[in-house]
Amino acid sequence: MYPVIFVSLGPGEPELITLKGLKALQTADCIFCPETQTKAGQCSSRAADILLRLDIPSDSILRFALPMSKLREKAWEAYNQVYAEAASRCKDGQRVCIVAEGDAGFCSSIHYIYEKLRADGIPVEHIAGIPAFIAAGARGGLHVASQEERLIVIPGTTTAEEIEKLINEKSAIVIMKLSQCTDEVHRCIRLHPEYSYHYFENVGTPDEQYISDPQQIETIRFPYFSLLIIRKDSF
Repeated sequence: MYPVIFVSLGPGEPELITLKGLKALQTADCIFCPETQTKAGQCSSRAADILLRLDIPSDSILRFALPMSKLREKAWEAYNQVYAEAASRCKDGQRVCIVAEGDAGFCSSIHYIYEKLRADGIPVEHIAGIPAFIAAGARGGLHVASQEERLIVIPGTTTAEEIEKLINEKSAIVIMKLSQCTDEVHRCIRLHPEYSYHYFENVGTPDEQYISDPQQIETIRFPYFSLLIIRKDSF
């Protein structure tokens, strides 16, 4: 029985996938790939776009709908369906891959399927990938964490006060899921214009943006695919 392989695609630029991940995709019989529905009712899949640009045959890509909502029940239903189909195909001797943007084990809910397969004794493998904040740091020419400086990765549930506390503890900060804390980030910029703010949007895609002007960042309503790196460069 071949293992079900979780392939990390990287942040969006096809060439940032690892060679090991690409080889797994090229030899797969089927590749489960998430897609979402836009507000206009159209289906969209950044992961499928990466696969197609890597010349992966479209008939091997099995898209599944992944609802984007804070209410996760429907997402778990989708993942359970993928689990069942992946397990069945694996037992039939097929080479099965399941893909995720960034790294499949870092801020990726698709890891739920990995854990469920492993718990049921089905062999699994996780191929590492480049998370978005590492690609963002390279894009901005940043030394994301320096010497003994700590790097703290936090979700968008943060506040201006938490950011201040972490900066005072000599930590560099990465905020993921930035759209959840737009107002708090704007407030932090007003309170602490002396910090260095590095805003990234749609890293690794043609729509990529990098902005380091705090006044400009303060005007942006952050979309889903965005992150922020905050430092105090006087450390």
